[in-house]
Amino acid sequence: MIIDSSYSQSHTNHYRKFKTHYRSRKLSLTLTMLPPTTAVIFFLLITTTTTLLSLSSSSSVNKDSLTYIWPLPANSTSGDETLTVDPDLSLSFSGYSPIISSSFLRYKRLIFTHAKKVPAGFLSFRGPVFDISVLQINVHFPNEELQLGVDESYNLRISRRDDNSIVGFATIEANTVYGALRALETFSQLCTFDYGSKTVKVFKAPWYIQDEPRFAYRGLLIDTSRHYLPVDVIKHIIESMSYAKLNVLHWHIVDEESFPLETPSYPNLWKGSYSRWERYTIEDAYEIVNFAKERGIHVMPEIDVPGHAESWGVGYPDLWPSSSCKEPLDVSKNFTFDVVSGILTDMSKIFPFELFHLGGDEVNTDCWNSTAHIKQWLHDNNMTQKDAYQYFVLRAQEIAILNNRTPVNWEETFRSFPSKLNPRTVVHNWLVSGICPKAVAKGFRCIFSNQDVWYLDHLDVPWQPVYEADPLEGITDVTQKKLILGGEVCMWGETADTSDIQQTIWPRAAAAAERLWSRGEATSEGNINKTALPRLHYFRCLLNMRGVQAAPVTNYDARRPPIGPGSCYEQ
Repeated sequence: MIIDSSYSQSHTNHYRKFKTHYRSRKLSLTLTMLPPTTAVIFFLLITTTTTLLSLSSSSSVNKDSLTYIWPLPANSTSGDETLTVDPDLSLSFSGYSPIISSSFLRYKRLIFTHAKKVPAGFLSFRGPVFDISVLQINVHFPNEELQLGVDESYNLRISRRDDNSIVGFATIEANTVYGALRALETFSQLCTFDYGSKTVKVFKAPWYIQDEPRFAYRGLLIDTSRHYLPVDVIKHIIESMSYAKLNVLHWHIVDEESFPLETPSYPNLWKGSYSRWERYTIEDAYEIVNFAKERGIHVMPEIDVPGHAESWGVGYPDLWPSSSCKEPLDVSKNFTFDVVSGILTDMSKIFPFELFHLGGDEVNTDCWNSTAHIKQWLHDNNMTQKDAYQYFVLRAQEIAILNNRTPVNWEETFRSFPSKLNPRTVVHNWLVSGICPKAVAKGFRCIFSNQDVWYLDHLDVPWQPVYEADPLEGITDVTQKKLILGGEVCMWGETADTSDIQQTIWPRAAAAAERLWSRGEATSEGNINKTALPRLHYFRCLLNMRGVQAAPVTNYDARRPPIGPGSCYEQ
């Protein structure tokens, strides 16, 4: 057999990735013992067989029996009717809500993208009467305040006209406008454009759905320090989050590489941005927060201290321990905490969300011990480097609480001094498994983001482990379960910018989104390749149709484009 050299090199590269991918899963493979050409052939056979088995597994299910709503509702019933939806669908809503009004128009545009009026001279195949002409929304409590734990439950009913009505109804009942927003998303997913009749239809009607989220906190982290993301890109990400019913944007705004945010109290801080054009004004931040609120999404800012803060010193060099040792921030100076306080005071005016992330991870305190004036300060205060780390974290927490914010810290703070943390602290797991069970056992609330499964920059993690991860794993006590706020997938930005961020986030973030929204029993029953995979394919295609650059579901490497021709629903 003769193999072209360029073909051989290309597949040898894939083979290297294949070895790394499967070695990490501790499979006992002997590819390294084979000659390169033989190994490449073996690799192609294995990957082809795996693909065929995957397709066979997912196609053997009766797909008509699945509920093509993502994330899966808590309870739903359906029938066998097909209803048409009027392109002039009207809204019936008592009272006035800008959020409801704008959301209805936004979803109406999504639903009726193709259902336009037929140009003059062309025959219309539409019937004179549509089954669904009115969307009725009833919100019981009109308060639009958005805080952690806001009621997002809803009931949705879709049925044809009956003897008591001259028009068909889709009816949404919700306690808050945010529950109504989630119902609008579900309604939009049930509306399908039929190319034959050029009408929007709802299949398997009548529908009756009772739904609510499993967890109050369903997050996505974006990182604008490692790569700047334009405001419109952030807004597009927020829009895509609403499609999967995620409700917290964790905005990791600054880090050691750059400080792009305007801070009026200390205006030189954003001198630490990459350039004059890669910055966010306070007006930008307001715009992002308001855009998110209209979609029922909180924005939680993160200012990581005392580590990951070298960029602060570009504008204020006194924050560095020395010119040759630039982080962690100088713990010995009150000026450092004045700046922290100024930042939190400014940001509290912009970000109303009660949670404020203070970082606290990966703090290497060697710099403090090698800087003469800090070493002397440690000696004078009878502190070790670890003591000073604790002192910094606790003082930052006090500043947050004075600004009416609840501090969130990465798990290192909990692992280092759990008995000293403020009782209001929310522990954010990321590094090792088993942190949330330990945190809730001590009475802390916890957010789950285990890097092995929910770090989206780990490109070799496929959708299945993302889907199967559970924030409640290892917790049996009912009271302790209530302390798990939820979880968050993290899109760290070292290798993601505007060019590739959406296809790195999606569709794997959707796998976590269903785990966080839907009932645990429903998402854990049966073979997920049969119960979840066809629906995830469908949702990925829905994202694509809505302009979201979601990557194929089953590629072995995240954000990798399709390897050949094929339907969106099978890639």
